[in-house]
Amino acid sequence: MKKSLDENKPIFLQIKEQLEDSIINGNINSGERVPSTNEFAAYYKINPATAAKGINELVAEEILVKRRGVGMFVTEDAKGILIEKRKKTFYEHYMLPLKEEARKLRIKETELMEMVKREDAADEN
Repeated sequence: MKKSLDENKPIFLQIKEQLEDSIINGNINSGERVPSTNEFAAYYKINPATAAKGINELVAEEILVKRRGVGMFVTEDAKGILIEKRKKTFYEHYMLPLKEEARKLRIKETELMEMVKREDAADEN
């Protein structure tokens, strides 16, 4: 868990995103238990209902499943669901604006691809 929360973003979303990131990064795997609403509440000194809101959204998205009396657990398909969701968001928030800006600047697709590849080469060094 992060040590502190961002005051500029709803707490329940931050808890949800922390869990999503932990699942995508492999810090929490399929079938593993996630921290409870009370554990989040105690750690961040927040209302348990706030933590529950983020966790319940993940249950609704079939990322987590409730096991009565035991806790919340990561579903088998959670990582795949999250990766597909993030890919869609990535496309909508980054690729579409990138393509639109490239059109404005009259950057051809081949030139744009060269730019992307050039950045990859810089990352490798």
